Amino acid sequence: MAEQAKLPLGKLLIQKGVISEDQLRIALIEQKRSNEPLGKLLITLGFVTEATVREALSENLNQQSADLGNLVVDAIALKLIPKEVAKRYRVFPIVYERHSDNLILAMSDTSNIVALDQISAMLVKGITITPLLVGDSDIQRAIDQYYGFELSIDGILHEIETGEVNYASLGTVSDEYSQPMVRLIDALLADAVQNGASDIHFEPEQSFLRIRYRIDGILRQIRSLHKSYWPAMAVRLKVISNMNIAETRAPQDGRISIKFSGRQIDFRASAQPTTHGENFVLRVLDRQKGLVPLDGLGLGEAELHLLKLMIARPDGVILVTGPTGSGKTTTLYSILNHVNTESVNIMTLEDPVEYPMTMIRQTSVNESAKMGFAEGIRSMMRQDPDIILVGEIRDKETAEMAFSAAMTGHQVYTTLHTNSAIGSVSRLLDIGIVPDIMAGNIIGIIAQRLVRKLCPHCRAAEPADAVERRLLGLHDADADAAPAQLIYRAVGCERCAHQGYKGRLAIIELLKMTPALDEMVARRASSRELKNAAAAGGFHSLVDDGLRRVREGVTTLEEVARVVDLTDRLS
Repeated sequence: MAEQAKLPLGKLLIQKGVISEDQLRIALIEQKRSNEPLGKLLITLGFVTEATVREALSENLNQQSADLGNLVVDAIALKLIPKEVAKRYRVFPIVYERHSDNLILAMSDTSNIVALDQISAMLVKGITITPLLVGDSDIQRAIDQYYGFELSIDGILHEIETGEVNYASLGTVSDEYSQPMVRLIDALLADAVQNGASDIHFEPEQSFLRIRYRIDGILRQIRSLHKSYWPAMAVRLKVISNMNIAETRAPQDGRISIKFSGRQIDFRASAQPTTHGENFVLRVLDRQKGLVPLDGLGLGEAELHLLKLMIARPDGVILVTGPTGSGKTTTLYSILNHVNTESVNIMTLEDPVEYPMTMIRQTSVNESAKMGFAEGIRSMMRQDPDIILVGEIRDKETAEMAFSAAMTGHQVYTTLHTNSAIGSVSRLLDIGIVPDIMAGNIIGIIAQRLVRKLCPHCRAAEPADAVERRLLGLHDADADAAPAQLIYRAVGCERCAHQGYKGRLAIIELLKMTPALDEMVARRASSRELKNAAAAGGFHSLVDDGLRRVREGVTTLEEVARVVDLTDRLS
């Protein structure tokens, strides 16, 4: 083991069977050109994951490393460590993780026990430190760049309003970061990411600007600013999104990419002209959240086994259905990540590509280049694919091409906007797909919704009342014989911003197409007949899965009722 610890990173990864000699050679050639660390290059080239390199580094050097390039700093973390302390010990606070009371600290020497002890003693009791190895020059640059500037949103707004700038603190730094508007946008983006927002809305009204975050699927107003701030903020957003700053009367799309707490965060930007000015919406694309392991989707054991059986079938169509924002893309990426190996060629056609994945050929549809979904599938068929992902079936031509690909021996994944798994059949009929083509070519249909999870720190247990017992399938006759069914309700505390909920989970229904169901589809059976036949075969609906989660104490009946219809259970 002592000998292995002395091995260079590349050799260690080869010895572990993680990379090949060829891959190491490619990375070393790139390293000569860019002078980047080998581990970072191996991740960029897609040969290894960040977690693999981190494991190897911790085994090799007993240290972890991080990159401070394009850092969006955390104002709270910066206040925890004074500038003098940062300079003395060559450290830089990257982010303070509120949920776990953990401070991630960049250090040029992670084995400096004296520095760690001194900083721990200085911090509030209970805060832990996670040291990350960062180059000395990078830390020095970060200290010079970020200390001396106001980084909290309120402080930056005060600076803009009063014009008070401590020029002595700026030193010789003439970097654009010193502009308060640049810092204001960075602070808002960092705040949104820290709060787990999926979208950021900048909405100009007649006399003020409203800023809202969509957190756990619900829009929440964060701030209201005077309208005079908006023109400069809109220009800054357009600059970093690569939009045309002179265009204010036509819709525009763009993309922003920043590093926050050591990881890459992308934003999809959209500008829309309105009566009071341009409305800006940023969709947060966090790659770490975008890739969930298959067993992390929250399926029951039987459903997970069924999904794996569906994925194992070599040809056919798997449909994922649900409204916008129901997590369809995350589920599809999780499935693709599960089947992504060197032995298969996976190709995707998306609008647009949201999460880049290694080894998968991803293409964005481009209507201006006459590359829609139907043309894209036709082109991909010549690329020898095993698995094809089609972002969405919107029309008859796309649907026909997707089924054509499935009939010629390919596995096709796609999404469809319907309310339930059974409803997908009538939707495809409505689009114009012949029942004979559907029968035998659909492997299965996944329908899903996202519900908010109860905050585990403040949820309160109460006995279910008569209506709730009926919804949960508990009969009043059993009430005396069995102890009362406890269900949890939302309360609200500081940890969940007094919402009572923190995070989201998917409730999912899986419909595996059987020969009996195929036969019913071929003769255009009604949705009710299909539903009864599926239920007889053990099919669990969205309502069943939602109520299972209520019984487990993970969510509330109110949340399930918000996304699915529970009235049938009362009839």
